[in-house]
Amino acid sequence: MAIVDILNTTVRRIPAWPLYIVLTAPGLWLFYQALNNQLGADPLKVLEHQLGVYALQLLIAGLLVTPIRNWFGVNLIKYRRAIGLMAFFYTAAHLLTYLWLDQQWWWDAIIKDLTKRPYIIIGFTAFLAMLPLAITSNNASIKRLGAGGWKKLHRLVYYAALGGAVHYVLLEKTWQREPIIYVLIVVGLLMYRYMKANKGTFLSRQSAKG
Repeated sequence: MAIVDILNTTVRRIPAWPLYIVLTAPGLWLFYQALNNQLGADPLKVLEHQLGVYALQLLIAGLLVTPIRNWFGVNLIKYRRAIGLMAFFYTAAHLLTYLWLDQQWWWDAIIKDLTKRPYIIIGFTAFLAMLPLAITSNNASIKRLGAGGWKKLHRLVYYAALGGAVHYVLLEKTWQREPIIYVLIVVGLLMYRYMKANKGTFLSRQSAKG
């Protein structure tokens, strides 16, 4: 049996629900470190930052599921919903940390940030893009919206991932290597999906010309 077949057989045997536990663990450990003053001189900044990084990493992981299947034949589709919901969980935790612990619900300062700081505006709109995805990540919504409508709605994940990556770059204010790498990965994945989606159209045009 080929390695790909072994991997796919293993995937079929492992349910998706343990992934929620596995992916929650880093966040819980991070909060534990924050509560026990183990995150350095500015634990709030580290906590807020790392929650956002986890969210972006999971968004990228979700985007990688289809390319992994196409390139290597390994089918991880059954885990994509769990990955997406955990990406939303970390995004919400990142936002809540900012609103509650950082700004302490001081709405004057929050509204000022939401209207004058581009990285916060982009990050917040990326969160808003994820809201309908989290709400409709269930079988009932797929039946209600129809497979086509559900897929169109969930294309918002592309903006969420790109918005999250740009938010990270602008947040750093200098050209740091890590956020730039994330932007390049997201742009590369979006370009791959665009080219794949338009491949059939391009080939049909070429055939018509021939």
